[in-house]
Amino acid sequence: MSPTISAVETTDDFVHVRYRDPDAFDAIRTPDWAAKAASSVAEGSEVRTGDREGDDDWLVQSVLVPVGVAANEANAREIAEEIVAKIEA
Repeated sequence: MSPTISAVETTDDFVHVRYRDPDAFDAIRTPDWAAKAASSVAEGSEVRTGDREGDDDWLVQSVLVPVGVAANEANAREIAEEIVAKIEA
């Protein structure tokens, strides 16, 4: 089951589409394999994954869509959903 978007925030460079609270993780990384999958959907996008203590699974914490790629926050949500679906496929 895909995670649910919990927040969307626009900064100077990215629209951050948050799925899970970063404080819920012991470590957060932006792995190359996830960035490649994300960029295949929207150029320059990144995926942050988080690891919880005692759990071997890395979960999607957030998707970062470049401001110039997403037309608006609603479009960034759609792009993020497509990226998460591709990663979880």
